[in-house]
Amino acid sequence: MNKSICSLKTFGMFSFLGLCILASSVSAKEYVSQSKATEVIELYTSEGCSSCPPADRWLSTLKNRPELFKELIPMSFHVDYWDYIGWKDRFAKPAYSLRQRQYVKTRAVSQAYTPQMVANSGEWRAFISGQRQWVPNEKNVGVLKATIQDNADSMFVRFARHQPSFNASSQKKYSQYVLNVAVLGMGLTSRVTAGENHGNQLNHDFVVLNHQQQTVAANPAQWKMLVPKVPNAGQTQSAVAIWLSEPGTQKIIQATGGYL
Repeated sequence: MNKSICSLKTFGMFSFLGLCILASSVSAKEYVSQSKATEVIELYTSEGCSSCPPADRWLSTLKNRPELFKELIPMSFHVDYWDYIGWKDRFAKPAYSLRQRQYVKTRAVSQAYTPQMVANSGEWRAFISGQRQWVPNEKNVGVLKATIQDNADSMFVRFARHQPSFNASSQKKYSQYVLNVAVLGMGLTSRVTAGENHGNQLNHDFVVLNHQQQTVAANPAQWKMLVPKVPNAGQTQSAVAIWLSEPGTQKIIQATGGYL
């Protein structure tokens, strides 16, 4: 495990603490989006679902994309509502099932099912019938930048909102955002001994191991938070995803991320 991951493991849930100036003498990891909205693919899956492994395998292929973490962020949320049929998914959390149901509540998706793909905060139902290219997000929203100092407990996030010169009112303006950070596990493996996938070895990437969120003030659009805990789930590598979403919804405005 590299030095950065070891230093991150000692810290727990983050909280909003305000603006702080980075010391130039401290080395840091930076994650920076483009001004164009980052493509975000969310998979809702379960190790207890026999239809899910093909979707899990496809999501893993995205780690070979050159635009990974620059223009594309995949995330795999394991839901817990299939645990009752014989196999308890060790990556599943009630909060991830709730996140999926909230998409239903806001009508971003028609219903909750697995495997379910959500592309750019909208249901990508055609994935089930074999489509493998989602509708791209062409919005120019602004640059999201996150900085994690080496051997430090804080990360710093800034959002430089795009201001279109031709029509400044074309973008929604908010007094608050919801700031999200998730730790993603890569190279995870489970040997399933019960349920619908009994006897199978399941391989996963981009598994959300820890997701925290905090409502933050939109002005100034710069925040400091504690680095989230990196769970030891047996992953070969860990990554982080940071995104802003609209208040009152889960609609993602901008996202960035990368390997830890």
